[in-house]
Amino acid sequence: MKKFNIKAILISLISLSIWSCNDDFLNTVPLGEVSESAVWTDAGLAEAFVTDIYGGLVWGGFNEQALASLTDEAIFTHPGRNINTVTEARSNPQNPGWIDDSRGWANLYNRLRAANIAIENLSDPKFDNTSGIADRLLGEAIFMRAYFHHQLLRNYGSFPIADGMTTLSDDTFEKKRNTFEECVDFIINDLDRSAQLLEGLNLQRGRANEVAALALKSRVLLYAASDLHDMPTASAKSSVISGYENKELIGYTSGNRTERWQKAKIAAKAAMDLQSGNMLNLSEPLDPQAATDIYINNSISRNGGENEMIFGRYYLNSKPEWGGRQGLFNGPNGYNNWAGNTPVSLLVDDYEMMDGSKFDWNNPEIAAKPYENRDPRFYGTFLYEGAQWKPRSPANQARDPLGQIQTGSYEVTNATGQKVTHFGLDTRNSPIEDWNGSYTGYYVRKFVEPDPSHVDQNTWQEIPWPAIRVTEVVLNYVEACIELGEYEEAKSYLNRIRYRAGMPAITSTGDQLIADYRNERRVEMAFEEQRYYDTRRWMIAPETLGRQANGIQIRGTLKPGKSNVTYRYDTELYDYSYSLIDIDPGKENRLWLDKMYWMPISFDEMNRNSLLIQNPGY
Repeated sequence: MKKFNIKAILISLISLSIWSCNDDFLNTVPLGEVSESAVWTDAGLAEAFVTDIYGGLVWGGFNEQALASLTDEAIFTHPGRNINTVTEARSNPQNPGWIDDSRGWANLYNRLRAANIAIENLSDPKFDNTSGIADRLLGEAIFMRAYFHHQLLRNYGSFPIADGMTTLSDDTFEKKRNTFEECVDFIINDLDRSAQLLEGLNLQRGRANEVAALALKSRVLLYAASDLHDMPTASAKSSVISGYENKELIGYTSGNRTERWQKAKIAAKAAMDLQSGNMLNLSEPLDPQAATDIYINNSISRNGGENEMIFGRYYLNSKPEWGGRQGLFNGPNGYNNWAGNTPVSLLVDDYEMMDGSKFDWNNPEIAAKPYENRDPRFYGTFLYEGAQWKPRSPANQARDPLGQIQTGSYEVTNATGQKVTHFGLDTRNSPIEDWNGSYTGYYVRKFVEPDPSHVDQNTWQEIPWPAIRVTEVVLNYVEACIELGEYEEAKSYLNRIRYRAGMPAITSTGDQLIADYRNERRVEMAFEEQRYYDTRRWMIAPETLGRQANGIQIRGTLKPGKSNVTYRYDTELYDYSYSLIDIDPGKENRLWLDKMYWMPISFDEMNRNSLLIQNPGY
């Protein structure tokens, strides 16, 4: 039997009787809200609505938990975040593992609904459009619809296309998944339309423009041409895919793959012709230090690096947001940071030597000095043993007056002259926040404010997240050329990236050129959420993501006759030894299963829409 609160009902009735005589009260407009009809009759409010759609980017890739830790780039330091569910291939429709809001099915459809509301209202604007503002906003909304659809496509395969608004008058809210080909075609049509509407417009940072539309088009077409989405190729490589009854949902079951590569090449070139990037016109390698500086500038979008950015998520210190805390998220524990995503040796060891030869632990000369004479991008990407970094906090400067990264254990001499072990300040045995120490012996430098006065744990940074940058588009062009057998054209553009990085030209062809290109993309685009998708679309995940994560163990031993009280990195005082270590399986036991090529559609979504068909392997 239901119980009612009599007192509350009486108060409600009295309130109604008091206000029933005042018709104006019923007609008041909430001070904190704007009606939908008002939004679309005012250009400023319409722009505010479209601006809010960009919120679907969330923090970009600047999150305490990064997509890099789901790959062979990094490992996540802290337990209990559902990262292992993915890296150990335990994802399922009830628990897919960690998914950030920018990739979540429900969140993407919420954003698609907002984009469709804008598209419908801006297609027939109710405000003065003589300045073309409605066309610009329409182009932006269409771009964002394409962007959210592309997020669905590369994470889940095909999806029910959100091509218009859903209302309560619709007969049903259920829709089946369109074919993969239909989804690609819809996204490309949106991007072509967006590029046309935005031609010559929107040079304001953080907003979509013509180049962004063409660049995203190149990515979508490149992915569509790749092995994972060519069903004869994918089926030959995976029994999970070959046994799937609905292959049209995850790739092309017919058509000409060469034509798909050709379209990807044309799309990339169209974007490249509109924005040339930063120093991609060199004919010989840069000086190593200059190359490192440029790579850092590209990653922080300053001093010419802003020319690399096509579409990004920007931050302001005046508006502190979670994405402005990369230094805190990934910095060393010895600097009072969280060390969330720490690089693994699998990535670190893929950076070549300065002469273009492969790094090799079996080479005694290299193994004795593993951090010397490496690809200049190495020094702009990682913090490693002995790397010069920022001053420590005042409380810890006495322990490290020089501001050097300490990731090993070392002999020091105590007050009585005895040799004792000093554990590095940036280790899990550190006297400073040891629970935040790296398991791998490395930390991320890329995307962290380099200014020494910027204290990571206490300040915010204004470094933008590169959702799309010029170099990605150039690499897309290179890959399409390689797949089309146009090796000289591919190397011409690939070596422009190499020269900017201070590295010698690549001269290989055929399969070796493919391997060289893939490693170049891995190194250049590290921690930019490329690796997660590249390993899948190339179908190399079993050999890459399936490997156990590893790190480095470092020991510094005082040379004969030497003594030292306060540790510092010094090859005149110390002999250093380096040994690879696998991450303890108790921490993370990595495994690849082919179902992980896609994320599962959750049980909740399957229950809401009985027409959905689950992805293979789930």
